[in-house]
Amino acid sequence: MKRTAFFISDSTGITAEVMGESLLSHFPSIEFERHSFTYVDNEEKARAAADTINAAALSDGQAPVVFDTLISETLRNIITASNGYCVDVINTFLSPLEKALGAPSSYTVGRPKIATQSSQYNRRIEAVHFALDNDDGGRVNRYNEADVILIGVSRSGKTPSCLYLALQFGIYAANFPITEEDLETASLPKALVDYKDRLFGLTIGPDRLASIRSERLSGSRYASSRQCEREVQEALTMFERFKIPYIDTTDCSIEEISTRILAETGIERKFK
Repeated sequence: MKRTAFFISDSTGITAEVMGESLLSHFPSIEFERHSFTYVDNEEKARAAADTINAAALSDGQAPVVFDTLISETLRNIITASNGYCVDVINTFLSPLEKALGAPSSYTVGRPKIATQSSQYNRRIEAVHFALDNDDGGRVNRYNEADVILIGVSRSGKTPSCLYLALQFGIYAANFPITEEDLETASLPKALVDYKDRLFGLTIGPDRLASIRSERLSGSRYASSRQCEREVQEALTMFERFKIPYIDTTDCSIEEISTRILAETGIERKFK
């Protein structure tokens, strides 16, 4: 089955997309074609979005699903008058919250809280710089500042996980690749010895690893099934030998990898 989904917002659209995607994930048998309209802050933009929804409804022969976070009742009425099935992400929860809290909402266009709090915003930027500066073992002289050091074989998800931890939670995350040379010894890489308590391993299924590596270097020894299976197994042996906690990233999203790292290490998020 195929359906069309729209995410419409008067701001960045992040809330509409996160909530919408979370709900759509419960329907794995349906393939969704997604469209986003951000900064829909006037009637002209709202009508343009409604026209697109109507065109999709006509083309599909069924109503598209529309997730919106529009605060303006005027703009939202334009969207709800379209031929889509509209899910009001904000007001569905805002009205009950007003009653529960005994206070009215400001009904202003939402901005991520982080953007208005300079100390947290600066932490995010600093954490991203840290992740980039300490990516792939390029530098090891700042490992004493790291909240966590991700280790694993090449292409096991270390870099994107570090960047997500930095962007989303302000975590100082470094990563170090476990190479063939490292796997041939019975000891930890020298750069990691003094930071064993900050290490966290990422492993991955050999078949999945071979597939990922083939996208970069198809037909190479680096991407061969035998090589991937050997590296993964020897990395697991290293994790077990030195009692390094680890997770299998084979079927995990970056979001899940990152939150599981925090849950298993107890590292405190620098902001929510």
